Amino acid sequence: MLSIIEQIKQGKLWDFHGGIHPAENKALSSKQPIKAAGIPHELVLPLKQHIGSRGDIIVNIGDHVLKGQPLTQGDIAMCVPIHAPSSGTITAIEQRTTAHPSGLTDLCIVIATDNKDTWCYATQYPDYQDRDPAELIEAIRLAGIAGLGGAGFPTARKLQGGLGNVDILIINAAECEPYITADDRLMQDYADEVIEGVRILRHIIAPKLTLIGIEDNKPEAIKALEACVSEDDNIIIRVIPTKYPSGSSKQLVKLLTGREVPSQARSTSIGVIMQNIGTAFAIKRAIVNGEPLIERVVTLTGEAFKQRGNVFALLGTPIAYLLEKFGYQADKKYPRVIIGGSLMGFTLPHANVPITKITNCILTPKRKELPLHTYEMACIRCSACADVCPSSLLPQQLQWYAKDKDYGKCEEYNLSDCIECGACAYVCPSEIPLVQYYRQAKAEIWERKQDEMSAERARQRFEAKQQRMERDKADRENRFAKAATDRRQSMAASGGDDAVAAAIARVKAKQAAAATTPTIKPAVAAAIAKAKAKQAASTSEANVEPDNSEMAALRKQRKLQAREQKAAKHAELMQQQQADTDQPSAQNTDKKDAVAAAVARAKARKAAQQAPTAIDAEPVAAEPVTKVNTDAAVDPKKAAVAAAVARAKARKAAQQAPTAIDAEPVAAEPATEVKTDVTVDPKKAAVAAAVARAKARKAAQQAQVSIETQAPVNDATTNAAPAAEVNTDAAVDPKKAAVAAAVARAKARKAAQQAQVSIETQAPVNDATTNAAPAAEVNTDAAVDPKKAAVAAAVARAKARKAAQQAQVSIETQAPVNDATTNAAPAAEVNTDAAVDPKKAAVAAAVARAKARKAAQQAQVSIETQAPVNDATTDAAPAAEVNTDVVIDPKKAAVAAAVARAKARKAAQQANKAQSNIEEE
Repeated sequence: MLSIIEQIKQGKLWDFHGGIHPAENKALSSKQPIKAAGIPHELVLPLKQHIGSRGDIIVNIGDHVLKGQPLTQGDIAMCVPIHAPSSGTITAIEQRTTAHPSGLTDLCIVIATDNKDTWCYATQYPDYQDRDPAELIEAIRLAGIAGLGGAGFPTARKLQGGLGNVDILIINAAECEPYITADDRLMQDYADEVIEGVRILRHIIAPKLTLIGIEDNKPEAIKALEACVSEDDNIIIRVIPTKYPSGSSKQLVKLLTGREVPSQARSTSIGVIMQNIGTAFAIKRAIVNGEPLIERVVTLTGEAFKQRGNVFALLGTPIAYLLEKFGYQADKKYPRVIIGGSLMGFTLPHANVPITKITNCILTPKRKELPLHTYEMACIRCSACADVCPSSLLPQQLQWYAKDKDYGKCEEYNLSDCIECGACAYVCPSEIPLVQYYRQAKAEIWERKQDEMSAERARQRFEAKQQRMERDKADRENRFAKAATDRRQSMAASGGDDAVAAAIARVKAKQAAAATTPTIKPAVAAAIAKAKAKQAASTSEANVEPDNSEMAALRKQRKLQAREQKAAKHAELMQQQQADTDQPSAQNTDKKDAVAAAVARAKARKAAQQAPTAIDAEPVAAEPVTKVNTDAAVDPKKAAVAAAVARAKARKAAQQAPTAIDAEPVAAEPATEVKTDVTVDPKKAAVAAAVARAKARKAAQQAQVSIETQAPVNDATTNAAPAAEVNTDAAVDPKKAAVAAAVARAKARKAAQQAQVSIETQAPVNDATTNAAPAAEVNTDAAVDPKKAAVAAAVARAKARKAAQQAQVSIETQAPVNDATTNAAPAAEVNTDAAVDPKKAAVAAAVARAKARKAAQQAQVSIETQAPVNDATTDAAPAAEVNTDVVIDPKKAAVAAAVARAKARKAAQQANKAQSNIEEE
């Protein structure tokens, strides 16, 4: 049996499945030799003009470059550089539209040519037979040579893969695409250089057999090649029948060798390597002449061209330049420019697209020459596409899956084996653009594979990182363990204890202690400590006996009593003089008032000296307080009551301070008439008043000591009221507590009035801070008429102002301080067992205040005679006797209270006048 090589030498040919015979239309451009297209004013060079990665830019905008100078560089086999096709200046590096079916943009270098076409230095290898194949392959890569047949695969990478693996070299000269004649004219005009390039390839690959496959429709090219080939070259020119697509790589291999390239594989896998005629010509120019790939042969064809033929066009030449130079006359109804042939080409979006390494034809057909189908119809399942497919595929099935985006099925039906020859679309009666569906599906599949590859690389990097981290962790643990072991050994050798073991033991001991001891939160513990401290302080304070401050107060009291006796003598003398004189009764009354005022001021000074030092500078409404049972158990609410009691006692002492005259005037309210049946002696009244004040202070001090264990809170800026005697054993209700507080304050004021206030019958104290005047006598048992009460109040205020003016002259020398910040009034005794109604509570409070004032007046009559004390900090005055059995109207009660206060102020004014007279004498 003959080998494949022997069969080929004997002239045997094989055939492939399918194929078509379209109109060739090659005579339009093959009659004239190749011409130079010239140098355009601008060259646009995409960085990627081949299959693979693009190189790195090594020039900048503004640089002047020479012809043949590299613009990019790369150090991998799939990266080929680009060179300057002509000398000029780089004006831009930007995105421009490229020659691709998608019509997308790519990064391009723009050169403004200078029309000098100055060459740079180039390396030449005229003695390539003496060079190493690897050196020549690197020179081919640096020259930027890629497959010029249309695929654009890097030539150097293909040659590297074929070294030592192939025995047949095939030069593809079939050029089966209609309209294209670039290779035909190249073989006719430059046959010797083409054959020289084939010799260089033979030297690099060293195959057993070299074949040049050419269709029988190129007789002139066949003759030219045969004239340049000798017997020593071992090159066989094989003429094959014209059939589309016989120029495809896999189909030509099958025609010439009978070998079939496996799916998704290259021809090198079956010992065959293939190069294009144009690629062989470029290799000869690069190796022998030192010229990189900066130009190529381009076919200008189509009836719209006035000058048709083949030209040497510089890479980067805008197609618009070629159209203009070679007389393109566009069909107004059919302005169509195609790159490539009529079957595998694609329409350009515009004419400013540049020539690239894979551009072999510019076709400009007219409407009648190549009609444009603008619509597709439904598939009729005629199977014509499957019959002509050169790759033995099922185009109908592939179109369905591509249209449905079922890319898995597309791969299952070997979509990657499609060479996009367009034979299926050519024979389709429904005019379905099958190739467009295949290209879109291929692009999507390729994109997904790239994503999968990226994800796989990322996964591998992640796993490698995890393994590295685990190794590092294991190394650290081993180092720590070794260090611990060495430390224990060293400590054992030195007789010491293991510090780590001791620390672990201490931690375990703490944990065990914490487990046995109940956990107490820090806040709770702090609260307990504070409570214990307060309890200890309260116990110590309760057991402390009063200091000698009481004795000092008694000494001051005795001194004050002596002064009061002297004042009393002066008062007695004044009375004797008054009895002897025959002056009008009005003048006698003025003198008595002055004497009483002087006595009152003296008593006020004594009270100020004996006032507790604990009284703050801030004005606080001082009010009397009742006695509180401090032996009972302390409850928070009870403690608050006790605190109020303590503050009230302190204010009781403060009430005995000097009265204020210069305070803001307050409208006085009339008080009822007080019954004074007791004859008053001035001396006895003064002594009794002093004794009463001393007793009051002593009671306040004793109460203050007994309730120091409590912490009453008093806001000195508020109108505090005295607390009443409270039953601390009973449960406290909010409403009842409020009522009880009012009762406590009322009782406290009652007790204070009994201990403090003397009966004010003859010389009542004048409250200089108010425009007080005696009011009309009010009968509280009878109904009060509002109009009459208003008239009586006005008369009382007028009289009070007149008396105040008369007394003001005689008492100018004194300036007692008035605490006008609060107008505290005593509260009434309230029945806390009954339900509280707001209106009834107000009435009950008025009744209680009236009772409190009555009790104070009765107690005061029995203690003091001539000089009652005025509490200038409050507008307190004895109240009239009230019949509490009668139902009281709120308005009547208010009128009665006002009358009572007015009478009290009248008495105070008369006392002040009397005191001032005594001091003047």
